[in-house]
Amino acid sequence: MAKKYAYFFGKGRAEGRAEQKNLLGGKGANLHEMTTLKIPVPPGFTISTEACIEYVQRGRRFPPKLWAEVEADIAKLERAMGKRFGDSKDPLLVSVRSGARISMPGMMDTVLNLGLNDVTVQGLIQRSQNPRFAYDSYRRLLQMFGDVVLGIKKIAFEGLLSEKKRQKGVEADTALSAEDLQDLVEQFKGVIQRETGQAFPRDPKEQLRMAIGAVFESWDNKRAVEYRRIYKVPDNWGTAVNIQAMVFGNLGENSGTGVAFTRDPSTGEKRLYGEFLPNAQGEDVVAGIRTPRPIVAMKETWPQVYRQFERICRTLEHHYRDMMDIEFTIEDGKLYMLQCRVGKRTAHAAIKIAVDMAKERLIDRKVAVLRVEPWQLEQLLHPAIDPKVKVQKIASGLPASPGAAVGKAVFTAEEAVEGAERHEKVILVRPETSPEDIAGMVAAQGILTARGGLTSHAAVVARGMGKACVVGCTDIFVNEEEGYFQTANLTVRRGDPITIDGSTGNLILGEVALTQPEKLTGEFGTLISWADRFRTIGVRTNADTPRDAQVTRQFGAEGIGLCRTEHMFFEGDRVVAVREMILAKDADERRKALAKLLPMQKRDFKAIFELMDGLPVIIRTLDPPLHEFLPRKDEEIRRVAESMGVSEEILKEKVRTLQEFNPMLGHRGCRLGISHPEITEMQARAIFEAACELKKKGKRPFPEIMIPLVGHVKEFQIQREIVIRVASEVMKAYGVKVRYLVGTMIELPRACIVADQIGAAADFFSFGTNDLTQTAFGFSRDDAGRFLPLYLEEGILQTDPFAVLDEEGVGALMRIAIEKGRKAKPSLEIGLCGEHGGEPTSVDLCHRLGLDYVSCSPYRVPIAKLAAAHAVLKRQVKVKEMGEK
Repeated sequence: MAKKYAYFFGKGRAEGRAEQKNLLGGKGANLHEMTTLKIPVPPGFTISTEACIEYVQRGRRFPPKLWAEVEADIAKLERAMGKRFGDSKDPLLVSVRSGARISMPGMMDTVLNLGLNDVTVQGLIQRSQNPRFAYDSYRRLLQMFGDVVLGIKKIAFEGLLSEKKRQKGVEADTALSAEDLQDLVEQFKGVIQRETGQAFPRDPKEQLRMAIGAVFESWDNKRAVEYRRIYKVPDNWGTAVNIQAMVFGNLGENSGTGVAFTRDPSTGEKRLYGEFLPNAQGEDVVAGIRTPRPIVAMKETWPQVYRQFERICRTLEHHYRDMMDIEFTIEDGKLYMLQCRVGKRTAHAAIKIAVDMAKERLIDRKVAVLRVEPWQLEQLLHPAIDPKVKVQKIASGLPASPGAAVGKAVFTAEEAVEGAERHEKVILVRPETSPEDIAGMVAAQGILTARGGLTSHAAVVARGMGKACVVGCTDIFVNEEEGYFQTANLTVRRGDPITIDGSTGNLILGEVALTQPEKLTGEFGTLISWADRFRTIGVRTNADTPRDAQVTRQFGAEGIGLCRTEHMFFEGDRVVAVREMILAKDADERRKALAKLLPMQKRDFKAIFELMDGLPVIIRTLDPPLHEFLPRKDEEIRRVAESMGVSEEILKEKVRTLQEFNPMLGHRGCRLGISHPEITEMQARAIFEAACELKKKGKRPFPEIMIPLVGHVKEFQIQREIVIRVASEVMKAYGVKVRYLVGTMIELPRACIVADQIGAAADFFSFGTNDLTQTAFGFSRDDAGRFLPLYLEEGILQTDPFAVLDEEGVGALMRIAIEKGRKAKPSLEIGLCGEHGGEPTSVDLCHRLGLDYVSCSPYRVPIAKLAAAHAVLKRQVKVKEMGEK
C-alpha cells in the first residue's frame, strides 16, 4: 500500500484522530479530533511528520507524490469552502502552521493569509467590502512570508511599520488606514525584491509549496534545535504541517482572536483564563505586540459567542480529561476553533489541576500522579521573597510564572548566556521575548518584559521552564541597544541588581533576601501522599546538621542516607581541634585533640537521632584529605599559627607534606581511617554514646555507619572491626543495646567488580555516584567543567554525567555490584546517595536496578518521591497498553 502523506479534515469528518500525534503532530491530531467532535473548525489538511523526515533525508526535496496529495486536498478544501485558491473574485486563503508531536511554543514557523497577491487582494476587497482589512491581511502575508520563507530579518518590515505609525502620529497598527496599509504593501514588496533579488511570488500554489518547505526547514532552525536540546526532544521526530482555510479576526470590530485555557495555568483555579484582541490576527496575541483584554471581557463584548465558547471549553476538557490551551478566532460574529492542546502550566497549577480532576472523577489517582512531571516540582521548591524584608517596589506587571528571582539586569539573550557562563545570576529584561531569546531565557534566573500578556511567548515558555517571569510591565521603558530601562523616577542600567516576583508581578530594585519552602501542604501534600502509595523505592535525604534533619522530616524523608561528618568539623572551636590533631606528633597527641571533638560530634549525632527517631541515619566516617582543614594562603597560615601557638614554619611544613597531586584519589576515606584508626574510634564512640543515651530515654536511634572509598575487602574489614569493638564497649558501659549496621560506600570501579567479597562482610552498600562517575570516566569533578560543555555540544555525551546518571557505563558498574553483592548476601541493603538521587531519570534507573532507596538533598525529596512513583506507574501503563494491543 502506497504511503499517505496528507490527511483531510472538514465538515464533521476527519481522516485522522487524537491518538495519531506521532504521525500528525499534536496540533494536527487535535484539529482532526475537534472536527470529529463537531466543534467549529475551519477545514484543512495535515501533512504528516513522515513527510518532513523524508524531506530532510532527501536533501530538502519533497517526497514523491506529496505535491499531488497537496493539490488533491486543496481541491477538497475549495469545495468545502465554496471558494477557489487564487480566484480573482472570492479567493480562498490558507494558513500554513507547523505542529510537532509535542508543543514547542514559538519554536517553529507560521504563515497566514497565504494566497494573496495584487489580483486576489482586489477579490478580497470586493468580497469583504473592507479595503483596510484586505490590505492589512496582505501586508501581514508579505511580512511573515518574507521572514519565514525568504529569511529576511523582521526588522526590515517592522522598521517600515513603525515609521509609518510615526508619520501618522498613531501607536496602534489598527489606527492605520487602508491607504497607509496599501502603501506598506508596496514598501514590503520592495524589501523582498531588494533583499532576495526576486519579486514576491504571485502564484498561490508556488507560495504554498515554498511555505510548506519553510515549515519543514524550521524544524532545524537554531531556536528549535536549542529547544530540543533543552527538553531532550529527539531530532528525528520532524514536524507536521497544517494547511487550513483562513478565518479572519482582523475583519473589523465584530471580529477578533484570542488564546484561552480551560483552567488558570498559573494557579490551577477552575475558571476560564486567557485573553483576546478585537480586530486582530492570532500572532498579535502570542507575540505580545498589543496588550490584549482578559477573556472574561468577551462576556460583555460578544455575550452569545462567549456562551458558545464556554460550552466548547467544557466539552474539550471533559473529552481530553485535562486542562486545554485553545486558540480561537471570531470572524464577523462567528466563532472558530483554530487549535487545542493540553496546556502548559506551572507546577503549582499542575498539582492543583491533577488533584482537583481526581476529586472530580475526571481521572484516577494514578493518572493524577503521572500528570505532574517530577522536574516541575523544582518550581515549588524555588525561593520566595522573604515577607519580613522591606523592599523598594519600582514597577509592576502581570504575574506570569511564580517564584522569585534575583540577578543583574541584562538586555539580550547573548548577555544572559555570557553572564551565566561567568556564574553570575542575571534577569533577562526585554521589550518582549521572541523564540530567538530561548538560550538567554534558559540562562537567566528570571524574565521581565515590558509588553505582552499572560499568554505571550515569555509567559508560556517561562512557565514551562519553571522560571520566575513578569510580563506586560508597562511601567518601564526598555532600551535594549543602550542597555537600560526606565521607570517614571529612575533608570536601571545593565549590571544593576533587580528582583522580580513572578507570583505578584512586582519589580523590585536591588537584591532581596529569599526564603525556601518549608513543608508539603495542601494539594502538594496530597499528591505526594498518593505518590507514596505507588512507589516501591525508599527516599532518604542527605543531612549533615540537626537543621537539615528537621527539614528532612518536613519533606517526609524516610531516613538520612548520608550524614557527612566532616561538615561538623569546620565550625568554631571544632576546626581548631582538628588542626591540633593534624599537627600532633603521634597517636597519643592525636587522641588528646580528638577527645575535644568527641563531645561536639556526640551532641550533633544526638540531636539528629532524636529528630529521626526510629528512622535509619547513615553516618559516613571522615572522608576528605586532611589538607582541606588547613589554611593555604600565607596570611591565613600566619593567623592560624598565631592562634594555635605554633610557628609558621611548622604549619607551612605540615601543609607542604599533606599536599597531593591528585587528592581526590589520595590519602582520604578509609585510607585515612587505616593510617589514623583513632579518628574512626572517636567517631564511632560519639555515635554510639549518643545512641545509647537516647535509647535509655526510650528513643529509637538507628545508626548505620558507612566506611568511604573502599576498594578492597580488607580495607573494609579493618574499619568494621574498629566500629564493632567500640560499639560493644559503649553499649556494655551504658547497659543498653542499639541496633546498627556497618556498610560501605561503593564509589570505585574495583569495589563494583569485587562487590561479592565486600558484600559478604558488609551490612549495606550505598553508591556514591559522584565519585563513581568521576572514577569511571576518569573525569575530575573540579575540572571537567572546562570541556563538558563541548562534549554536550558535539554530542559526545547527551547529558552531564554528574547531573544525570550514565546508564551505559556507571549504571553497568552499579548493576554488577548489585548482582554480586546480593549473590553474596541476599539481605544486603543497597541505596544511593548524592544529588543523582533527586534527579528523575536517575531515580528511574535506580528503580530498575532494584535499589532499596535513593538519598538526595532535603528540598529534592518530593521530586525523588514523585519520580519513584512514575517509575512504577509508567511501567504499569505500558504493560496495560501492550495487553490491550
